[in-house]
Amino acid sequence: MSRPLLRGVSGMRISGNGHDPWDSEMKERNEKEDLEKDHSTDQSYLALRFPFRFLSHDNNTSPSKYGISENGFTSDIFSSGTPRSRQNFTMLFLKFSLIAIVFLALTGSFWWTISISTSSRGHIYHGYRRLQEQLVSDLWDIGEISLGSTRSKDLEFCSEDFENYVPCFNESQNLALGYSNGDEVDRHCGQELKQHCLVLPPVKYRIPLRWPTGRDVIWVSNVKITAQEVLSSGSLTKRMMMLEEEQISFRSASLMFDGVEDYSHQIAEMIGLRNESNFILAGVRTILDIGCGYGSFGAHLFSKELLTMCIANYEASGSQVQLTLERGLPAMIGSFASKQLPYPSLSFDMLHCARCGIDWDQKDGILLLEVDRVLKPGGYFVWTSPLTNPQAFLRNKENQKRWNFVRDFVENLCWELVSQQDETVVWKKTSKASCYSSRKPGSGPSICSKGNDVESPYYRPLQPCIGGTRNRRWIPIEERRNWPSRANLNKNELAVYGVHPEEFAEDTENWKTTVGNFWSLLSPLIFSDHPKRPGDEDPSPPYNMVRNVLDMNAHFGGFNSALLEKGKSVWVMNVVPTIGTNHLPMILDRGFVGVLHDWCEAFPTYPRTYDLVHAEGLLSLESGHRHRCSTLDIFTEIDRILRPEGWVIIRDTARLIESARALTTRLKWDARVIEIESNSDERLLICQKPFFKRQAS
Repeated sequence: MSRPLLRGVSGMRISGNGHDPWDSEMKERNEKEDLEKDHSTDQSYLALRFPFRFLSHDNNTSPSKYGISENGFTSDIFSSGTPRSRQNFTMLFLKFSLIAIVFLALTGSFWWTISISTSSRGHIYHGYRRLQEQLVSDLWDIGEISLGSTRSKDLEFCSEDFENYVPCFNESQNLALGYSNGDEVDRHCGQELKQHCLVLPPVKYRIPLRWPTGRDVIWVSNVKITAQEVLSSGSLTKRMMMLEEEQISFRSASLMFDGVEDYSHQIAEMIGLRNESNFILAGVRTILDIGCGYGSFGAHLFSKELLTMCIANYEASGSQVQLTLERGLPAMIGSFASKQLPYPSLSFDMLHCARCGIDWDQKDGILLLEVDRVLKPGGYFVWTSPLTNPQAFLRNKENQKRWNFVRDFVENLCWELVSQQDETVVWKKTSKASCYSSRKPGSGPSICSKGNDVESPYYRPLQPCIGGTRNRRWIPIEERRNWPSRANLNKNELAVYGVHPEEFAEDTENWKTTVGNFWSLLSPLIFSDHPKRPGDEDPSPPYNMVRNVLDMNAHFGGFNSALLEKGKSVWVMNVVPTIGTNHLPMILDRGFVGVLHDWCEAFPTYPRTYDLVHAEGLLSLESGHRHRCSTLDIFTEIDRILRPEGWVIIRDTARLIESARALTTRLKWDARVIEIESNSDERLLICQKPFFKRQAS
């Protein structure tokens, strides 16, 4: 209603020269009138410009002017008088008429709106929602610029302390706030002020080597790790790391023995397979590697078309997650301390823990319940630990007691002990949900109620019950189609997620076309003033290595699927925003990896970990909800996790893209807005983060 009111006010200004037209006409006819009559003309103008002003008493106005006779009585306004008085009366009458018309129009408009909203609410609801969302979006934009020039300045560079800084993980602060029992190492956002500054890489930072070379060799200056941590990293899945001048090599130290390959082969044989290449035939595609070392287990299995997600606690130095991502492998910071993992139930085909440092017998087995929740029916849990070695039981009764607790507990979870060799044991989760009802009364944890078994476990505490048993997605891995067929869901499979086949097919076809266009844009040629690195020729796109890809609003995972169909050597972290529709179960069941996340919080990863960040419709999604953060907050976080010379692709409405384009100058990104021929209302924003170097002190 504000816009019509504003138009009404401006409409009150009749002419641009500041005089009433009726008074101008009288002035032309009575040029010889005295000063008193001229004064009357000025008062008439003021009365029309400010319609309520003339109703108040003016001490300087002549009494006769308002129909008051010299004897103090009011004269009859309908009585005959001089031509001048009749003209004044006519003008006054017109003024009153104009005011009445405006008042009645506004009043009628108001009551008409009220009547429509009550009697025809159902017909205008969708239009009202669009107007409301537009209003919220406009208010958001107004808020972005309301502080004027103070917000238009380029962002400063952060201090050196922020080189490897990860927000939301501050153990000392958490302890001071009273967190304990493992909560102190968990993720706690909102306790610290958001830093609007740009994180610079270390002084000797270098662009990572292209895949697959970068899988086995990384620059030591790109990560935070001490020489002692390198020398002490010879555990089974970390592999022996070798420090060679400015590089860390993850190649095997022995030409005759590769610990990771032999270890993977052993697990396959324990399951009953010929080798690890046959994991796919057993229904295994996605693996959650808990405490992954430096990702060597996943690096080896990647060549077997297995996708391994590394998850480990935040570490200030020698981080497993940071080094794994630097190698171009999937990883994120996560903890089993007190909250559920940000994955829905029944998410992974296998969970792996090789000396991962978790005491599974603690907290009455609640950590094993979380493993059971995220493990698909028929999936495998592989645990390698000195605790599982039968020979150790003879020497340590305490270890035997702990082992017996774990063995008995998982038996009550309907897990089957498949095999046990040396320090490695493999269990298989039941494929039959009926197993739980066949247990002896009072044996083992109870089944979670429907209210405690949700698909969006974001910041939810660990549950002391068995989850996922009532889920429509309870489908054993051996009954699912093998990879890569499982990525293309059929009509019956889509019905489980409530997705229409036509919608899925259209999304798939659109992405097949779009990805080819995107890839051709990842070149410095898109920026006319983009400098080349000294001594480098322009290679075919992409200009730099694109290996780690982050999709901020993954929807069905179509971007991920199209990249793989195009043969791109990438992996994609499919992020499903917590404020949007949760398609993460569908994404994970297709054989991809992903996570739930609120983009008003920092993403659980280290700086400089992604080569390409993609977001389609994210700005529209955020603008349609109550804002807890600004676009600048989101863009600053993108800059933190983006590698130097990394790319950003944002697709959204033209209005939001133009607003985003203005922010890129503050972030010092190279940016270009591109029109989309098939959609006139949408634009594409292509950005590249420059490689700024910190000066050595």
